[in-house]
Amino acid sequence: MKLGPRTAMPGSSGRRGPDELRALGARLADDDETALAECEAVLGPSLRRFLRRRLPADLVDDAAQAVLVDLWRCRHRFDREGSFEAWLFTIARRRAVDQLRARPAPCLPLSQAAERPGADTADRVVRAYDVRRALAALPDVQRQAIEMAYFEDLTQQEIARRLGAPLGTIKARTARGLHRLSDLLAG
Repeated sequence: MKLGPRTAMPGSSGRRGPDELRALGARLADDDETALAECEAVLGPSLRRFLRRRLPADLVDDAAQAVLVDLWRCRHRFDREGSFEAWLFTIARRRAVDQLRARPAPCLPLSQAAERPGADTADRVVRAYDVRRALAALPDVQRQAIEMAYFEDLTQQEIARRLGAPLGTIKARTARGLHRLSDLLAG
């Protein structure tokens, strides 16, 4: 069964509790094909976020598709008393490792390796320190919005839901924080 990158099921409300997800896993284990599509709709965004942290961008969609295929293929192994989400992410972690192992190791010709200065690494370390220091200087609400967007890979809508703040407020905090961050890094 091939699913699109973000198939949406009618009436799906996004985030669900552990009991609802466990029931979804039980439906999947009972050979309910609509449960697979619902899994992709409900858990697909967090699955892709999980995979983006572990894989290069060009492998994420293939890995997500492979996870869903494995989910369907192994559906009878789901422990109905366990966490469906944990089971899914265990499969995803294994699939990510498989994807990385299957990818050939990047090679650098020896002649080019000798030409690479070590200053690049030092510059990156200094820049990372400067960014951390500038982030720490931001007001907490701005820093929190930026960290959630860039380090947790959340959308502004997800940040607004998580913080219980209006979307416009989150957009303003992020914009002001990025502007202030730019000023701090330029100075």
